[in-house]
Amino acid sequence: MSGAGAPNAEETVDGTGLNVVIVAGTWHDQITDGLIAGAQRTLEASGATFSLVRVPGSFELPVVSKAALESGADAVVALGVIIRGGTPHFEYVSSAATDGLTRVAIDTGKPVGFGVLTLDDEAQGIDRAGLADSREDKGAEAAHAALSTALTLRALRAPRG
Repeated sequence: MSGAGAPNAEETVDGTGLNVVIVAGTWHDQITDGLIAGAQRTLEASGATFSLVRVPGSFELPVVSKAALESGADAVVALGVIIRGGTPHFEYVSSAATDGLTRVAIDTGKPVGFGVLTLDDEAQGIDRAGLADSREDKGAEAAHAALSTALTLRALRAPRG
């Protein structure tokens, strides 16, 4: 795991006036619940309004994220857990989720905070889930990225005087 060089996601971003939707899969409850809690803490501290939508798994994240953004959300925080198994399923789902969420961001012109963990085992996820003994909080990082990007886009689109 490499956390070296990561931006400071603990720095509070002023998300006042932003509407964010957390879209989270339902696989691997302990890890996913930790990711959701981290995202919610970050969004709450920012002053953004937010809601949570659950989907069956990471494969469904792109279509629901797109619907949330097209329905007026300023940003989405996509959270999921994909653990490698003994078949190529891991590669297919990881690729579909990553490529799909990238396409959603580009097609809508709105940010998608990427909090999809692709793991070799459950222990790696627990270490990244923002739990009491975790070394990282990828849910908080994804929310911070979504907020920061939404604010950057807002500034770029503001009329210049």
